[in-house]
Amino acid sequence: MNDSTSRLTGPVRVVGAGLLGASVGLGLRARGVDVLLADASPAHLSLAADYGAGRPDDGSAEPALIVVAVPPDLVGSVVRAELAAHPDAVVTDVASVKVAPLSELEASGADLSRYVGSHPLAGRERGGPSSARADLFIGRPWVVCARPENDRAVVTLVESLILDLGATPVEMETAEHDAAVALVSHAPQIVASLMAKRLEGSTDAALALAGQGVRDVTRIAGSEPELWVQILGANAPAVVDILRAYRDDLDRVLVALGDIDVPGSRRVLAEEIAGGNVGVSRLPGKHGQSKRYASIVVMVDDKPGELARLLNELGEIDVNLEDLRLEHSPGAQVGLAEIAVLPEALHRTIDDLSSRGWRIAG
Repeated sequence: MNDSTSRLTGPVRVVGAGLLGASVGLGLRARGVDVLLADASPAHLSLAADYGAGRPDDGSAEPALIVVAVPPDLVGSVVRAELAAHPDAVVTDVASVKVAPLSELEASGADLSRYVGSHPLAGRERGGPSSARADLFIGRPWVVCARPENDRAVVTLVESLILDLGATPVEMETAEHDAAVALVSHAPQIVASLMAKRLEGSTDAALALAGQGVRDVTRIAGSEPELWVQILGANAPAVVDILRAYRDDLDRVLVALGDIDVPGSRRVLAEEIAGGNVGVSRLPGKHGQSKRYASIVVMVDDKPGELARLLNELGEIDVNLEDLRLEHSPGAQVGLAEIAVLPEALHRTIDDLSSRGWRIAG
């Protein structure tokens, strides 16, 4: 029976039972929506069904909505096949590139009035149905690339899917989307991977010194090469533009470091670092807000229950935790918890935590 809060009535057909497809299924099933699963891999299909993401589609029910969650190079052909096989269904996809699949579909001559491309900005470093989560999309932006030929009812059905999964619909044009994800996702993947590659030949002694900085920069470097070859290939022009500008900045840094005593070299370094300050300050804060927060670094003993105690005591002193970052060096007896609070709560939080015995770094 459908949950009374669900906007969709189902059934919803999900094609591709990997991380995103199975997560869509789990999220909808949690709301009581009937989910029909399809996958080229019988093992993936069975595993996703075993996890509760839906039931294998036996063709007995006609879907109202179809979610295509296949690798980027298959999106065009699969969407075209789904539109033809289900002439009354709305079809969307969740690929991280939108221009290439749409161009392929337009070239095929298919009627695309029932197709709306979309992209959830959510994921995990691991793939497959075993990594799927019903809450994967909660609070995440989900881009909807509606086009003039789409009726409002068609777009609304896709937005209902997004809202049912707890995500936030964001309308963007197709080309605008690809340029945006090139900047905030695709180019950063290259930068992280190339930086992480430098670690390959390092000594164990050097790597033992690794702190949060290198871990932050390389966090996404464990992503799947096969998937990223497809993503980068499909969005190559937009990624190239960003990486060329990045290369120009890097060249200026190399020249400055090549002869640091030449007049102006230190200024170049300072300006590049300052430019980074400006750029990172533009990233939206919690829940997409533009608010800026003050940070407090609390020293947390490496023993069970200490972090939970810190969080509990923040609640007791009526301080809202806006963000949290943890740093813990291997073998250290203490970790660092960087907590973000509203600026007006900074001094009160420091005083109250100090009075309770917490050590504040810096």
